Amino acid sequence: MIKIIVVGNGMVGFKFCEKFISKQGQEKYQITVFGEEPRRAYDRVHLSEYFAGKTAEDLSMSTATWYEENNITLNTSELVIDINKENKTITTHLDKIHSYDYLVLATGSSAFVPPIEGVEKEGVFVYRTIEDLDAIMAYASKIKKNGATEAAVLGGGLLGLEAAKAVRDLGLNPHVVEFAPRLMPRQLDKGASNMLRSKIEELNIKIHLSKSTQFIDGDNAITGMMFEEEELLKVDMLVISAGIKPRDELGRSAGLEVGVRGGIVVNNKMQTSDPNIFAIGEVALYNHMIYGLVAPGYEMADVAAEQIMQGEKTMRESIDMSTQLKLIGVEVASFGDPFIEHQDGTPIVYENKLTGIYKRINISKDGKKLLGGILVGDSSDYNSLYQIYINGMAIPKNPEDLILGARGGESTSLGSVMDLPDTAVICSCENVTKGTICKSITEEGCDSLSDVIKCTKAGTGCGGCKPMVIDLVKETQISMGKEVKDVICEHFAYTRQELFDLVKINKHTNFFDVIDHHGSGDGCEICKPVVASIFSSIYNDTANKHVTTQDTNDRFLANIQRNGTYSVVPRVAGGEITPEKLIVIGEVAKQFDLYTKITGAQRVDLFGAHLSDLPQIWKILIENGFESGHAYGKSLRAVKSCVGNAWCRYGMDDSAGFAIELENRYKGIRSPHKLKGGVSACIRECAEARGKDFGVIAVEGGWNLYICGNGGANPKHAVLLAEQIDRETVIKYLDRFLMYYIRTAGPLVRTATWLEKLEGGMDYLKEVIIEDSLGLCETLEKEMEKLVGTYECEWKQVLEKPRLLKRFSHFVNSDEKDDNIEFVPLRDQKMPKAW
Repeated sequence: MIKIIVVGNGMVGFKFCEKFISKQGQEKYQITVFGEEPRRAYDRVHLSEYFAGKTAEDLSMSTATWYEENNITLNTSELVIDINKENKTITTHLDKIHSYDYLVLATGSSAFVPPIEGVEKEGVFVYRTIEDLDAIMAYASKIKKNGATEAAVLGGGLLGLEAAKAVRDLGLNPHVVEFAPRLMPRQLDKGASNMLRSKIEELNIKIHLSKSTQFIDGDNAITGMMFEEEELLKVDMLVISAGIKPRDELGRSAGLEVGVRGGIVVNNKMQTSDPNIFAIGEVALYNHMIYGLVAPGYEMADVAAEQIMQGEKTMRESIDMSTQLKLIGVEVASFGDPFIEHQDGTPIVYENKLTGIYKRINISKDGKKLLGGILVGDSSDYNSLYQIYINGMAIPKNPEDLILGARGGESTSLGSVMDLPDTAVICSCENVTKGTICKSITEEGCDSLSDVIKCTKAGTGCGGCKPMVIDLVKETQISMGKEVKDVICEHFAYTRQELFDLVKINKHTNFFDVIDHHGSGDGCEICKPVVASIFSSIYNDTANKHVTTQDTNDRFLANIQRNGTYSVVPRVAGGEITPEKLIVIGEVAKQFDLYTKITGAQRVDLFGAHLSDLPQIWKILIENGFESGHAYGKSLRAVKSCVGNAWCRYGMDDSAGFAIELENRYKGIRSPHKLKGGVSACIRECAEARGKDFGVIAVEGGWNLYICGNGGANPKHAVLLAEQIDRETVIKYLDRFLMYYIRTAGPLVRTATWLEKLEGGMDYLKEVIIEDSLGLCETLEKEMEKLVGTYECEWKQVLEKPRLLKRFSHFVNSDEKDDNIEFVPLRDQKMPKAW
């Protein structure tokens, strides 16, 4: 029996064990693992979720019995203190000696603590382990009782920003202190960093750049940080997250070769200067670098396992450091060379400060290759951009289309995931290629996404590759001649379109009839809202008729906020409002102490309403001419407009009046996803009509109608459907388009995505909507007229039917409000206490 000892039971150490036992012949080996922490390996990538309520068990990477089931001996709370290379033994702090044939060092790294005077004081922590987090939480709770409110994080990199979120989640005001002149200096350029900074500061996290900390102020406990020029930042706690240093002390004492700045030197087989000792993860110095990402660590683990089993796999010459992540709710990604200089290539930058989006791609001088890029605020294109870069694929004639979208509506990135070579790495965390995924379906009998994930491990790391894995599974099955259906969930073996037709033909009117006749089980949180939406699309049933099948927002006709209160958004059609109505909104906000905010859709949002206050607020608003704005539903939100030719000297038509007409026509109509519209009075486009699900722009000779544009996380330009048409034709085409979308789109599929996946694309849609190629137009128009003619305000329904009021109480047996909800003042308004 060949003995393998693994020192270190972190993510990479665990991955070595997992990779090893997945290979044939492991019965010849005995693996023993030593971990100094008191628990099994856990997911450090999602460590901040511990503050949000996840337990150590939730973060664990294995079941309690996994090691035993795989004949692995796990020793926790046991520190290896010595290696004897000549005798091939290790010694632990318990004075136990164990022999090995192969030794794998996966000791990882520890937090780098800068040599600042006073870092040993009470209230100064590092952010690395669950024990660190427990200590941070305990201290935060202690100082808050004494009235402390301010805490700092030293380090503006990935981990530092995660730590800042953790501090905020603990109810303290975080300050991020960074020595460099920008956040995430290794991943982001100045423009991207500035955008990230503005997004983070919107969350009331203060950023201090270019700050050199001279010493920690305070007697026994921290009271502040002193910067250069005697600038004092008063804080009551400090979390240090300023980088890592490899845990190479075992290698040093054993005489293994180490780097000048630390790290155990390894070759492309992950062997150290002793061929029987391997080093993997953040302790390994490969190509003169320490790699702090999980994907290279996992690849190192696979290579070491392969080498020990006499395989041939080696590490690639260069390690790609591309990464996609979400920091404090902000999407950030970088790939390839993000900082390429002009002499080596040409950067193309898109920046939208209004939406908080920054995109940069670096193109070769000849305009034929994608060399790298940065995405902040919207990383939805990361997977396709990364594949184009890593596989050297051709780019569009106009490279800016990769981040702006093509002006003609055609695809600008990957035509199909099947166009990728088999060697393309789809899941970088587990190093799973396209060929491996396809083979699992074509040769290994995987029939579903879950089968493929279980077989290949694709998508089990950070999860960023999952959309591409899903597309690849579908496309592979289609190429094999299999029928692929986007079924709603496990309870219905139908697409939304099929279920829509079944409900309509059979005239079902409640969820139980639908699931009894066409489904199985009791339903779930996925299919119940879908069926409720179908009822609304067919019969114009309001959310009040199917309360038990709605999600939280539709159940209470308001958007629930992070602190358990709700927002109220009355309809302001076209953004036009009288002074009298503005005064009413202000009086309601004052009476119920609500936070007020002008939305991007030209409405006033009222935040912080208690559940029990909602009917009282609605009553006042309705009595003064308002109605529900449906901000909570998958329905029309608003139709934005400019002031039009009534006021603007460039206006070519009455955009405000047309926007009001369209909003009042389609208000309340439920759809697979939310809808937004816009009407601009000229091509200057002040209403941003081409960023909406439908947009109308006044031109010489009439109106141009655009459809299937989306803002939000994945912005797409709307595409021209018809030009120079009159108002009546605009409405006719919109009726047809919206009803066809409502009938055929999948659950939670926005119009832009629907169009992208529609066979035949825009040409086909024009045939259906304008040329009536399916003979459906008359039916679609009649269905829309029925919905328009049966509109009811859902808020008003509640007030008119006392039985519906019962659900608007926080407690079943009391009229009291939830006294756990707390607010603090900010900019003369109230905000949630832990915003």
